[in-house]
Amino acid sequence: MERLIACENLNKRFGLKYALKDVNLSLGPGKIVGLLGPNGSGKTTLIKLLCGLLQPTSGQVLVLGNAPGRESKAGVSYLPDRMYFADWMVAGDLMDYFEDFYADFDRGKVEQMCASLGIEKRDRIKTMSKGTKEKLQLALVMCRQAQIYLLDEPIAGVDPAARDFILDTILRNYNPQATVVISTHLIADVEKVLDEVIFLKEGEIVCHDSVDNLREREGKSVDTLFREVFRATSYFPQGGNSPWEKL
Repeated sequence: MERLIACENLNKRFGLKYALKDVNLSLGPGKIVGLLGPNGSGKTTLIKLLCGLLQPTSGQVLVLGNAPGRESKAGVSYLPDRMYFADWMVAGDLMDYFEDFYADFDRGKVEQMCASLGIEKRDRIKTMSKGTKEKLQLALVMCRQAQIYLLDEPIAGVDPAARDFILDTILRNYNPQATVVISTHLIADVEKVLDEVIFLKEGEIVCHDSVDNLREREGKSVDTLFREVFRATSYFPQGGNSPWEKL
């Protein structure tokens, strides 16, 4: 299988605390993958390592066959967990920015999407609601013909209607030969669009499998399984048998 993302014995430590520990991961093309875990489990750290915004403490990260850098970044479309554009900018400024910076950006497509959302090019960022800002930023990211889309908490903090729009936008606009990684703790909302899931707990991958395999083997939804196992491990005595072993 062609590997778009590969992590080998990856560790990231901040001071004495491990944010990621002994992560081994391989992701191929044509998948929507849920990077799932509670807050503080290491999801954002892993995405930032894949983007080259952080450097590993030890181990290896390969993105599109290269260590994160100029070659890999040209094929990665990244949505951070917070808006990083200045409030004084207008929507047209952001379109200009993406068009100048990314050769694979489809300007006509994003203009059509914004028009359908009622977003004018002259609309200023500081006048937009949180949901509208999220939609605009997602439209910009998804209007690239990238090989990898890394979406960090794309539905956090927005209402259910906005979540549905965001998920529909992802499904309709990503390159079908690409891989989409969606980081979230709102599993019930994203489960319907996922092909694979990765469960992160305290910086370690405790499960990586297809959604179909998990549902067939466990006889329950990914959201239900996630809630049960993480609730169980919260009270799990040291030295016993982990509920994750059966996964």
